[in-house]
Amino acid sequence: MWTGYIVWKIESAVSAPAEQADVGIILGASMWGEEPSPGLRERLEHALEEYRQGRFESFIVSGGLDAPGMKYTEAEGMRNYLVQAGVPEERIYLENEATSTYENLLFSQQIMQEQGWVTALIMTHDYHGSRAMEIARVLGYQEPTISLTESTVLPMAKHKSREVLAYTKWKMDRALLALGWR
Repeated sequence: MWTGYIVWKIESAVSAPAEQADVGIILGASMWGEEPSPGLRERLEHALEEYRQGRFESFIVSGGLDAPGMKYTEAEGMRNYLVQAGVPEERIYLENEATSTYENLLFSQQIMQEQGWVTALIMTHDYHGSRAMEIARVLGYQEPTISLTESTVLPMAKHKSREVLAYTKWKMDRALLALGWR
């Protein structure tokens, strides 16, 4: 029953981007050497579409180092990709420490506070959207909105199965947060 509920939550994510937000947050995914993985490139291309539509003027790219010895963090790899696509580097803010969706959004929220930004458009894949929105709400994001892209390169059976586990872990972490244990 639990797995069925989580699968339903994953499948019920709805892309509903704000017409205008203070900042666009791209949630990280793995780097392949010095380049974004195909899945991360999908998120980046989707974010570029939203940026070009004028939904936000600045980016927060969020994600730490995938493994010791890697040349770039996920955030640095995303910045490099966006700059190559024509985004001015001064419009890109790096969050280089996150190792989870919770940390992506927590640490990005700190950058938002430093910059005086209130509203955010969070961008990720559709299978990841429900958990990302729930975390943003728990963290107290003001009217967060999400823009989701569907993958044509990721093996969905693998990623949705992983998301069931990640969502379950998030629910346990949330209970610990509510108890003040984390």
